[in-house]
Amino acid sequence: MALRIIPKLINNSVRRRYLHLSSRHCKLIQFILSDIGEGIREVTVKDWFVKVGDKISQFDDICLVESDKASVNITSRYDGTVKRLYHGIGDTAFVGKALVDIDIPDDESASEKESDSEDAKDHVSEDRMKLVTEDKKVDERFKTLATPAVRRLAMAHNILLQDIKGTGKGGRVMKEDILKHIDQEESLAKLESSQKPQPPPQVEKQPRVTPSDRVVVISGIKKAMVKSMTLSNTIPSFGYSDDINVTKLVAAREEIKEMTKKLGLNITYMPFFLKALSKGLDKFPELNATVDEKCEKITVRGSHNIGVAIDTPDGLIVPNIKNVQDLSIVEISQQLNNLIVKAKERKLSFDDLSGGTFTISNIGIIGGTYVRPLINPPEVAILGIGKFQNTPIYVDDNLVKANMCQVSWAADHRVIDGATMARFANVWRDYVENPLYLMLNA
Repeated sequence: MALRIIPKLINNSVRRRYLHLSSRHCKLIQFILSDIGEGIREVTVKDWFVKVGDKISQFDDICLVESDKASVNITSRYDGTVKRLYHGIGDTAFVGKALVDIDIPDDESASEKESDSEDAKDHVSEDRMKLVTEDKKVDERFKTLATPAVRRLAMAHNILLQDIKGTGKGGRVMKEDILKHIDQEESLAKLESSQKPQPPPQVEKQPRVTPSDRVVVISGIKKAMVKSMTLSNTIPSFGYSDDINVTKLVAAREEIKEMTKKLGLNITYMPFFLKALSKGLDKFPELNATVDEKCEKITVRGSHNIGVAIDTPDGLIVPNIKNVQDLSIVEISQQLNNLIVKAKERKLSFDDLSGGTFTISNIGIIGGTYVRPLINPPEVAILGIGKFQNTPIYVDDNLVKANMCQVSWAADHRVIDGATMARFANVWRDYVENPLYLMLNA
């Protein structure tokens, strides 16, 4: 635009001077939380990677959200400046609702809305001025980047994150920054204490402090487990237990363990259990099935997508290995190790967690001999493995030491009868007790 300067008379003539100013226009965009699949309508905000005022680019991580199935990083679709965060850590965000406001260059927004009228532009401008005013009231917790663990540490020591100079990327406050601040405060307190005359010690009985209760919101993986186990409890199931002689299995694993280490693989007993399950499902396909909630239809699945219960810091989660029927023992072990790493790092995909046809849980690696597993709906059966124990048994009238393992099965009695379950369990036991057949893929 042009601003006119007061005319001046020079040599009896009027000379007009103009000052030209230009600025780059921006538009405020509400970044909407898009559909992340699997029919999920709400998520919990676990961490923010940006704060108000940060410059961001396309594909930069904005925040980490967690549904009842998995954790997902939300990335930006725009280049611009973060103007508002709609949620705090631990809040629930809804699909289709605003997540953040981003100020983006006018040329970028114009490519998305070329048909905007001048009235709409004025309206966006007024809204932006209102949002800028509101941003000044944003909770201080969004102005300093830090992980939830660091925030809890700071809160436990009554430390304001705004008082700490972060040494991490983008000024993020790290755990070491908090610990350094605590050390400095303690050193200063000791120095001040040493300079003051110490009063005589007083022996005084301290009142007993009763620990306070705390309320924990059930969310994420635990929320999914509540839903699944509540549904499982409505299924009329039956149990079946057996003792398995795993002496040959232990010897076979020891024999191939050194060879697999050369492949960078630490093979466990689980791949043998999984392959034996697949062999049994070949002969009893009705156990490789899912049933609808009203129990009106059974879907016999073609692929053996066997789920493995994995213990994580967030709780128990059950990803599945796809097409076990087509995999060797080594290939199963490789895929299992990948799933365990992804589960520990909260990087499991929806594909990893969906489409399961049978589940196995090896509680024995933690403890316990017998277990009463609960069916993982909509599947129709599950296997629980107990710990291995050296046990004296009779073989041909001779008392010998054997490695024994107790296993427990559960099946949906609406669609699976006890005789079928017992025959299937016998086939599985034969393969586990004679692992050479598995390694020969017999």
